[in-house]
Amino acid sequence: MDLSTITLIIAGAVIAGFVQGLSGFAFSMVAMSFWAWAVDPKIAAVLAVFGALTGQVLAVFSVRREFNPSLLAPFVVGGLCGIPLGVWVLPLLDSNWFKVFIGALLILWCPIMLFSKTIPTPKPTYPLVNGFIGILGGVMSGLGGFAGAIPTLWCYVRGYDRHTQRAVIQNFNLAILSVTMVTYLATGLVTASVLPLLAIVLPAMLIPTLLGTRIYKYISDAVFRKVVLSLLIGSGLALLSSAIPQLLFC
Repeated sequence: MDLSTITLIIAGAVIAGFVQGLSGFAFSMVAMSFWAWAVDPKIAAVLAVFGALTGQVLAVFSVRREFNPSLLAPFVVGGLCGIPLGVWVLPLLDSNWFKVFIGALLILWCPIMLFSKTIPTPKPTYPLVNGFIGILGGVMSGLGGFAGAIPTLWCYVRGYDRHTQRAVIQNFNLAILSVTMVTYLATGLVTASVLPLLAIVLPAMLIPTLLGTRIYKYISDAVFRKVVLSLLIGSGLALLSSAIPQLLFC
């Protein structure tokens, strides 16, 4: 792997680690906006799950007092059911289609998150509905560590306060990403050639994640979220512009 690709991996890990430390989610979304340019989808998925899981282990203690087992349980049970489907689909992905998938996800999901305050809050919410949201999160986790994307949007829609939302997403991600990583190991996706890349991601993300976790207590989440989501929308458009011509003219 050449120096430019390694630099891209490091840059993605640094920025994604900080964002996850600050917000409690989005490591894979941010990292993939860098890595999908030059890293094979299966390798990128392993790196994203590893980085996201490591970040959750570092950050989860910041929400330990907000832990609510009865609220969290349906999400986790559903997520565990969804992981196998995502892992099954992952090896079938072509690199250009993978870019389209990530790009479309960014430009569809991020604007909704950006303007989520305008979405009416559905009431009541039954555990079965939370479980279905968890299934979608599990599928997304199997595809590359995107466990928190759909559950995070759902928490915004539900109108949970900032700390409750962070507690749900971080604890959900910790559980689902742990199982996803074990599944990757069991299915042979974590090969010997990936191990040096994991050794690059780990130190690159550690300090930014811890820094983001500390800043979380002092910065306005709303302002930072708008900046990050705006950048991710731009990344999604760039990924689509890169992949779609290849699919159309190959």
